[in-house]
Amino acid sequence: MNIVFMGTPDFAVPCLEKLIENHHNVLAVFSQPDKPVGRKQILTPPPVKECAVKNSIPVYQPSSLKNSDALDIINGYKPDIILVVAYGKILPSSILKAAKYGCVNVHASLLPKYRGAAPIQWSILNGDEETGVTVMQMDEGLDTGDMLLVKKTAIDINETSEELFDRLSVIGADALIECLDKLEKGEIIPVKQSDEGTSYAQKITKVLSPIDWNNSAIEVHNQVRGLQTWPCASTVIHGKTVKIHKTVLSDKTGNIAGEIIDNNKVMTVCCGDGKCVDILELQPDGKKRMDIKSFLAGNKLEISAVLGE
Repeated sequence: MNIVFMGTPDFAVPCLEKLIENHHNVLAVFSQPDKPVGRKQILTPPPVKECAVKNSIPVYQPSSLKNSDALDIINGYKPDIILVVAYGKILPSSILKAAKYGCVNVHASLLPKYRGAAPIQWSILNGDEETGVTVMQMDEGLDTGDMLLVKKTAIDINETSEELFDRLSVIGADALIECLDKLEKGEIIPVKQSDEGTSYAQKITKVLSPIDWNNSAIEVHNQVRGLQTWPCASTVIHGKTVKIHKTVLSDKTGNIAGEIIDNNKVMTVCCGDGKCVDILELQPDGKKRMDIKSFLAGNKLEISAVLGE
């Protein structure tokens, strides 16, 4: 197929690579503009652009799709299909209709669950045991188009959003290739999304970071897993904010929410339901991420100390 590809972050790179590997003709790539990154604010290209440049594919980075410039560029390539993977901009109806097969999107959830910006994080924050990828025909709604192909996968109890992100990017790439092959053969039967089970995955913000130790142990554990690697779950230890990077569920029990009940090689903290989590990795403000053993070696934390105060 002759393809125009639209994508920006790491999640979209396996899809682009898989298209190239399978000898699909990627005519052009659209990606978000380069952005300043880090303390030195170095202007950095998005991962999809880097992949396209590496493979000598023309790249376009319009700041807006509202004028006719992007549409004119796309029409000039006469694509069979426009593939959209985490592009980050809303497509006008003129672009949605600009190719024979329209615009097809890879979305990291089992639609209609978790439409929107952060489906991977919310599937873990909510403690889901299963998620997947939906390849769908785009329309003018927010992830409301007909489903073309669905792939499911289990979520491990200790899997982080970062790890699931990487897995779903690969599952999505394979699903996209399968979908394109079936589209060409006329083997795809679009399925309308159900009105039942619809939910929206709102954008992740720092407001979600502070741990409420009155929550259950599984809720705290899911918060830590779901907010990797940004903004990270956090708590207060000795008056200072500390990011919590890794926990596991403990078999110990306690009585006071936020209380440290074990500080020997691990930090075991009681939660609101009396069950506990073991903190394995954390990051004090202004310092690097470290394992709990290193942290405890340099910080005196007594049994019965309460976190979050």
